[in-house]
Amino acid sequence: MRLKHYKTTFLQELSGLYDELEIESFFYLILESFHQKKRIDLALHPEMEMDALQLLRWESVLEALKKQKPIQYILGATEFYGLPMLVNENVLIPRPETEELVALILRNCDSNAELAILDIGTGSGCIPIAIKTNLSKATVTAIDVSEKALVTAQNNAILNKVDVAFVLTDILKTNDLGQKFDVIVSNPPYVRHLEKSELKLNVLGFEPHLALFVADDDPLVFYRKIVELATKNLNPNGRLFFEINQYLGAETLRLFEGNGFNTIELHKDIYGNDRMISAIYS
Repeated sequence: MRLKHYKTTFLQELSGLYDELEIESFFYLILESFHQKKRIDLALHPEMEMDALQLLRWESVLEALKKQKPIQYILGATEFYGLPMLVNENVLIPRPETEELVALILRNCDSNAELAILDIGTGSGCIPIAIKTNLSKATVTAIDVSEKALVTAQNNAILNKVDVAFVLTDILKTNDLGQKFDVIVSNPPYVRHLEKSELKLNVLGFEPHLALFVADDDPLVFYRKIVELATKNLNPNGRLFFEINQYLGAETLRLFEGNGFNTIELHKDIYGNDRMISAIYS
């Protein structure tokens, strides 16, 4: 079957579940993944065909998309900060907002300094890998409570040819990080159960709840613990960076009061939502 003709079927089958632009983006992501071809290749060679086995693979993806499984999980890969990342149901799919967090960190770090950097709740490893790629002299460590997530993170470090130390740790049961750091960063679970209704099925039904949700009655449990640890384990003038729940900016800021931090700033994302906090420990 010609790929050009199958595209029509593909668009029709997913119509109503996704908008047309999103369906087209799915089609070309699969085209590149399965055939190593881009949009321009199909436009220039409309006679391109696929065999029966390739058609079965496309049909399998189509059925998964009908169930609203994220395309990143279907293909097993995505991109973060210009880097390839392997993803699966054990890790969250990296978000553009988290790319903004990485950009904020890089703007505030000397690329020539030999910094000690820690990422707490690393998931796929996207944050420390992007940081290490851009701060080659830094020593980067990442921790997570999920052993399966750390396997994915380690594979991503190998894929991107960077040296990051991954450690299995339950941060809520940790009283000391064991060393001093110049930078601590975290994008911990912050979605309250009361906010579930705001999530699409492709998130709620497939992404790991362990990495997403916190209890409604204590939504800042991870932030409070990390601030406490940072007061013990940040070097003087060390920096703490958080990605946060957009509805809890003011509440998260208050955690820093009386804990030795200064230059505490709340940053908005490209959509105008309160999304990041940076602070310096004195």
